[in-house]
Amino acid sequence: MFLFATNLLFASPEPAYEQGIVQMTNKNFSGAITAFEQCINEKPEQIECHWEIGWAHWMLSDWDAVVKHWSIVETKQPEFPKLSGYLTQAKDNQKLQKIMTESQKSAPATFASAVAEGATLRIRSVGDMMIGTNFPAGYLPKNDGADSFANIKSELQDADITFGNLEGPLCNGMTPSQKCANSAPGKCYAFRSPASYAPYYKDAGFDLLSTANNHANDFGSSCRLETETLLDEQGIAHSGRPGDIASIEVNGFKVSMIAFYTNRSSHYLNDHDTAKKLVESQAATHDIVIVSFHGGAEGSKAIHVPEGSETFYGENRGDLRTFTHDVIDAGADLVIGHGPHVLRGMEIYNNKLIAYSLGNFATYGRFNISGYAGMGVILETTIDANGDFIAGEIISTKQIGRGVPTLDEDNKAIDLIRTLSTDDFGKTAVKIAVDGQIRP
Repeated sequence: MFLFATNLLFASPEPAYEQGIVQMTNKNFSGAITAFEQCINEKPEQIECHWEIGWAHWMLSDWDAVVKHWSIVETKQPEFPKLSGYLTQAKDNQKLQKIMTESQKSAPATFASAVAEGATLRIRSVGDMMIGTNFPAGYLPKNDGADSFANIKSELQDADITFGNLEGPLCNGMTPSQKCANSAPGKCYAFRSPASYAPYYKDAGFDLLSTANNHANDFGSSCRLETETLLDEQGIAHSGRPGDIASIEVNGFKVSMIAFYTNRSSHYLNDHDTAKKLVESQAATHDIVIVSFHGGAEGSKAIHVPEGSETFYGENRGDLRTFTHDVIDAGADLVIGHGPHVLRGMEIYNNKLIAYSLGNFATYGRFNISGYAGMGVILETTIDANGDFIAGEIISTKQIGRGVPTLDEDNKAIDLIRTLSTDDFGKTAVKIAVDGQIRP
């Protein structure tokens, strides 16, 4: 969905501006740039042309040009509708572009790993987590959230690295972003967990968290930045906002984690070329690269991974089969998906494991946790120094009460993932035993 159309009310009847809008509608972004440049030359004070040419450059990922023109808009009319949030995103992507350029210049010809011969890395991963929100009131758990992971903490801590998706920010007292600004309480799904909840994730054993999802900016960029600061204080590495990449060292392994989402507010899943370059830059300096993605349609009907792109409420939620294979070809060693809020199948590609969705894990109060949506997993993967998948295990979980995770003694997730993997991926599907053990 192209956001430039939202500002047509500012348009003047000048031919160059109108021609640019037509070119934008026809997705001829280079032609639009030419028209808006003419508009700017004819009437430099017309800030609407700077705004629209910014969108044309945005669609071409020319971040220097986007920032240049939108900074002019900011100088001349700071309160221009929607400028602040999107200019912040553009600046983040501009920084990311510079990071990749500098990384390419400074990368060694080869990476000398210090990992001992025969060493392995055991990773446990979970899907979506939001352990309580105070927007609107009435959705915080008992004991102020301190017991959120009590039933399952030992399983989370039993790993070299534990990963999860943080489905919503951590901050205090900030107002909802534009999507909920004019909605009555309870009529818009925006999450804001208290800042005091950050230690619960560390106490549960999490080492890596993704913040790349559709709720990361529910309370604006300031809240998102506070979330990153709070995680830093806990020693939890994170990735999500463009340029925000996790890097940790465990058992001699240098591990990078990059989190993607189908929006420019995060590392952009739908820009495969940039994604591949980003993965390549990390693979040049790390033993293991983990890619996390938030993509795919949502709901109980979304348990299968289709061929091609998925659409949900008019949004392109990614061509996930192509994306996952592309990032592995670029150097990723493990790909972990979440976003559909249900479990999906798993496959092996070039000796690497891809989990297309780990479902809901700890989603308190505001989530549907009935049926498939209430089934989660702790996915264990063991990989060698080359990043190749050796073995793994599916530990079935479920949520009780209003959304507290616990082990599922019926192991329903194991049978579901086995079926989905075989149906969707055939010969490349993982092999899953009755007890949840996984093999290539």
